[in-house]
Amino acid sequence: MLRVEELKFDENGLIPAVVTDYLTKKVLTVAYMNRESLEISMREGKTCFWSRSRGELWRKGETSGNVQEIVDITADCDRDALVVQVKKAGPACHLGNDSCFVDKVYESDSLHDFTLENLYELIKGRKIDGKEGSYTSYLFDKGLDKILKKIGEESTEVIIAAKGGDKTETIYEISDLVYHIMVMMVELEIDNGAILNELASRHVIDKKVKQEKMV
Repeated sequence: MLRVEELKFDENGLIPAVVTDYLTKKVLTVAYMNRESLEISMREGKTCFWSRSRGELWRKGETSGNVQEIVDITADCDRDALVVQVKKAGPACHLGNDSCFVDKVYESDSLHDFTLENLYELIKGRKIDGKEGSYTSYLFDKGLDKILKKIGEESTEVIIAAKGGDKTETIYEISDLVYHIMVMMVELEIDNGAILNELASRHVIDKKVKQEKMV
């Protein structure tokens, strides 16, 4: 384990900290730490930074409640930058966004990987800026009842396909169901991180139950 003394702080005694979501791997923000804020972060298990504009320490979420619990902190090969993986409670950005990084500057048409997070953002975009001829925009226009009706229909299709033992058809129907569930999530303002956090909490409970049974 690397010691704080081995890190390289700049001439102002600061080191950049790239904060990422432990569950989604999304970059949340880039902040700065001095030795004191880093030691506070490690001691308290929650992010504490040095505000360059105010010239003082600030604990993330101290007033907003949007704290960031630290999973781990890793230094780069030159030991002059940090990646801080966190489990967050609420938006990371002071503007209320999930991440500070929302304004895309460039995006490749051919190299962009598919992720559930990207799909969520695409669906969210259809709700904010409706697109003529878009099925997703149509669902939002019809409202929650229509979306829930489609989820019911797709759930039935998954059951029928699975019962028939057709793996290819089941995958197809599960994909339809996941898509419609994500439309519902956007409609209800539930993000992927909230679901991952809930699943992670159940994983911890499951481990505890297994341990208790072994005793």
